[in-house]
Amino acid sequence: MPRTGRCLRLLDTTAPSDLTDGEEAHTGSVTDRDVVRRAVIGADAVVHLAGIATEAAWEEILDVNIGGTQAVLHASAEAGVRTVVVASSNHAAGFWSRPPDGSLLADDVPPRPDSFYGWSKAAVESLGRMYHEHFGMTVVNLRIGWCSEHPGTRRGAEIWLSPGDAARLVEASIAPSVTGFHTVWGVSANSTSWWSTAGGAAIGYRPQDDSEAYASQLTEPDVDWPSPLGGPFTTNPLGRPL
Repeated sequence: MPRTGRCLRLLDTTAPSDLTDGEEAHTGSVTDRDVVRRAVIGADAVVHLAGIATEAAWEEILDVNIGGTQAVLHASAEAGVRTVVVASSNHAAGFWSRPPDGSLLADDVPPRPDSFYGWSKAAVESLGRMYHEHFGMTVVNLRIGWCSEHPGTRRGAEIWLSPGDAARLVEASIAPSVTGFHTVWGVSANSTSWWSTAGGAAIGYRPQDDSEAYASQLTEPDVDWPSPLGGPFTTNPLGRPL
């Protein structure tokens, strides 16, 4: 439920059937600039989660992930939105591996995308930086791991983001006290994680869930992930859906 006094405005390609008090909906594509402009008018914060969430053809990635994100950022800047939260992905950094010295991988490690999809997420991070510099609005990029009810593999346990922590991460990101430009790992407080928590701490994100609670349910051998962060994305043919 939205907090008291808050209106949650939703934009999706299909109209929701379960709106509650304090919620309203706009229907349309993120690539439709007129729809996007109407949706962000009067907003304090915009949480941009729309896009193709896996590998796809180059033209589709450009249209939806790049064009759609630019439409959101530009409309938000024109409307005077305070904060824009952009859903990035761990695949923006997919060719990074676990540091051999045991250190944690920084939230803002330079992009090493593993696919057209990963490249698009690295690109929208850069777009967010440009809009922050030009217009002064706060932009928070979330390099999301694996968001699901529970992890299914040891690999997933390292990068798991619980739904509850996803909500806590968004709430932290849109807080009025958060200003500037940030790139943050979207991950829970997993015992096996090798991602830094510094970026999240800087915006007040305090994850509460640990994938270790599901350790007994994971059947994959308990070994280090042997390939780069992006896993199969690093070897899958470019543009081919997994």
